[in-house]
Amino acid sequence: MQFGKKSLNEKFVYILFSLCCVSSSTIAFPASVWMPDQRVEIVVGVSAGAGSDMTARRIQRLLAENKLLEANATVVNKPGGGGTIGLTYLNQQAGNGHYVMVTSPTMLTNQITGRTRVGYMDVTPLAQLGTEFVVFSVRSESPIRTAGDLAERLKADPGSLTFAVGNSTGSHNHIATAQVTKAMGADPRRLKVVAFGGSAEGVTALLGGHIDVAASPPSVMLPHVKAGRARFLAVASDKRLSGELASVPTWKEMGINAVASNWRSIIGPRGLSEEQVRYWDDVFGKLAALPEWRQELEARLVEHTYFNSRDTRSLMQREYAALAATLADLGLAKSP
Repeated sequence: MQFGKKSLNEKFVYILFSLCCVSSSTIAFPASVWMPDQRVEIVVGVSAGAGSDMTARRIQRLLAENKLLEANATVVNKPGGGGTIGLTYLNQQAGNGHYVMVTSPTMLTNQITGRTRVGYMDVTPLAQLGTEFVVFSVRSESPIRTAGDLAERLKADPGSLTFAVGNSTGSHNHIATAQVTKAMGADPRRLKVVAFGGSAEGVTALLGGHIDVAASPPSVMLPHVKAGRARFLAVASDKRLSGELASVPTWKEMGINAVASNWRSIIGPRGLSEEQVRYWDDVFGKLAALPEWRQELEARLVEHTYFNSRDTRSLMQREYAALAATLADLGLAKSP
């Protein structure tokens, strides 16, 4: 066809017809991409200063400093109910990718013990960003000087001491305490455990002399140990840790089989789309690879254990089964 002999209208019709005849298989359409277009809320189910809260604020800062988000992010505290208030708030935002939550094994134990019906299958696991071990501490004036002293007191009378745990009975902190007690041949059901809205509240009660022992993440206790107001007794890890906890014995060293880990995971509300999950996989994968993030973990004596969304769901499934068995032995399991 000679375009020069055709009118402009004929040329336009010809070009349009040619484009319509192109097979759709030869046109590469971009994949659907989701990204936040409003403020992102990082929800925590504990009070300010608790372990999950501190993790959330470090995540918020690094996301902003490294420009990993297309929107601003803010930390929103929803303490109470052993974390169930925050979890309920999160799931009220079904399908909304602008809400994520920092959580821990307490989310699993809350379901097992019947505190909530919402479990890991009812939310969208997004990432696992580190694992820390439960540390046992006392205030500096305590007559309990060593882990051996604590073990002997538990063996003689588990009900003679009060333990602070966050943020609910049946939590990983409570489980660590029960493991030590059971290993000493005593009945862990006789323990006096006080659950606070977060580990920081339990530490405050410990320093005020209202609680005898705190089972908590090392990060909330470390400043008080450095200041001479408290001291570490033992850590529920499978091997000696480094840094500030290098001199702290493990329970396993004493022949006591007590290993309790506390991972920090990120979840979204139920019903997130594949595009939203892919977006957060990318964001948290980049966060976990930052040298600054690794430095943050080392400073808080947290193991660097990154899992993506799929592997985080698998981790929670395994952990749920293990925790359910332990809590059933302690008479705390209520879920089917």
